[in-house]
Amino acid sequence: MTKPIRKVVILGGGTAGWMAASYLGKALQGTAEITVLEAPSIPRIGVGEATIPNLQTAFFDYLGIEESEWMRECNASFKLGIRFINWRTPGRGQATPRDAAGRPDSFYHIFGQMENIDGIPLSHYWVDRKLAGKAELPFDESCYAETAIMDAKLAPRDINGNKYANYAWHFDARLVADFLSRFATQKQGVIHVQDEMTEVQQDQYGYVTGLATKSGAVITGDLFIDCSGFRGLLINQALAEPFIDMSDQLLCNSAVATAVQHDDDANGVEPYTSSIAMSAGWTWKIPMLSRFGTGYVYSADFISKDAATEEFCAMWGLDPEKQPLNHIRFRVGRNRRAWVKNVVSLGLASCFVEPLESTGLYFTYAAVYQLVKHFPSRDFEAVLANRFNAEIEMMFDTTRDFIQAHFAFSPRTDTEFWRANKTLKMDLDFREKVATYRAGLPVNMPLADSDSYYHNFEVEFRNFWTNSNYYCVFAGLGLLPDRSLPYLAHMRESLPRAERAFADVAKRQHELAALLPTTRDYLRQLHDAQ
Repeated sequence: MTKPIRKVVILGGGTAGWMAASYLGKALQGTAEITVLEAPSIPRIGVGEATIPNLQTAFFDYLGIEESEWMRECNASFKLGIRFINWRTPGRGQATPRDAAGRPDSFYHIFGQMENIDGIPLSHYWVDRKLAGKAELPFDESCYAETAIMDAKLAPRDINGNKYANYAWHFDARLVADFLSRFATQKQGVIHVQDEMTEVQQDQYGYVTGLATKSGAVITGDLFIDCSGFRGLLINQALAEPFIDMSDQLLCNSAVATAVQHDDDANGVEPYTSSIAMSAGWTWKIPMLSRFGTGYVYSADFISKDAATEEFCAMWGLDPEKQPLNHIRFRVGRNRRAWVKNVVSLGLASCFVEPLESTGLYFTYAAVYQLVKHFPSRDFEAVLANRFNAEIEMMFDTTRDFIQAHFAFSPRTDTEFWRANKTLKMDLDFREKVATYRAGLPVNMPLADSDSYYHNFEVEFRNFWTNSNYYCVFAGLGLLPDRSLPYLAHMRESLPRAERAFADVAKRQHELAALLPTTRDYLRQLHDAQ
């Protein structure tokens, strides 16, 4: 006889804890009591958060929350992709660097959809033209109309709200956590306990039975979700699950971050995240109304905390003695198993890879989706935990490989940090992806899609980094395949259609530039509508 879960306890709030609470609140439909145990909040610097495009469809739509509602509540802005700056040019980070030929050193990783011509992505026709000396424009500008929106700092929606491009978001993570906390407690009946855990109670088999708190209470449960951050209070400390360190594949392990005031009227609001290469890592810039969040992600093995702070502040013209700064040291890697006994780790308690491709929140809601898909009874069936763990391992490891590709194939060798990235360990699967790209073949082509939300999310989960992702980054870094896709030699009738597609992209760029409002104007209208 099935013994259903009756009590779920989430240790830790923040975006991970409240995402888990609200998602499970919807999925379990009131059949289980959900409690979030959150220590009294510690003031933090709001440095901004960036996401990937399916946040709305995979998370907020599931909860029944409209985009305009949560965007207003969370000072959210649009993100059409990532602009990589200074990744090919030696020197410290700069806002508008130039390469040796005087050309701007920047490229976009764009979230837009790339057209297929007779079943072959447009990227492969661009490579064919490039290797033949016929491609005058860079990859992103040739294949995506969205570059015109990004260059002109326009919004992906017109003034009436009609959507013209695929996008993700920037927002204040603290405001998202507060918004979801209100939603979960007021509309789903989630219990919020503000107290500090002092002891983990376990039975003779090691299963967690309750969390004792500073006030003297004991919160009992069947299933425990560890959202306690890098400390991993349940998964790593109580259950002693090993954390697999992957600093032999990714070198960055520290960050210094802050929020910077911004004159939107004078400078506009950029609808993209910037990733600016530095001497020992990279700096993010996440624009929102009236300010932007920024942080230097670096390797403490190649630069000191003080030197990194100086380099970071100098780029933005900040006084390190007066500017509030948040210094972070993080672990790189994942737990050997994300789910052990009756404890499931999420967010930073589960895994961490630097936010170069804005995967932090995705790791959380994708993991909660997988938890619901493999939801156990109180017998905690091993097959469910094993399958869940395999999915999380796949998700993390493929992302780690993609992040490593940015550093490994950057042509920069001007500092010890950049040189070291050329000699790091690469997993076999990653090496095969690189070999596939060099051979001119599609990399990680997605599976067939359907109209089912759950099927669509599953397709994306298994094809997270697809052909267009790799081509955007590799081509942007100047790494080209050794040859064209061999099959194109047999598709000569397709080439004129590809040429028309490139012309259509250019035409669309002009149309969008003339049609769309600035991001600043659209956001002002959106937030004034409250």
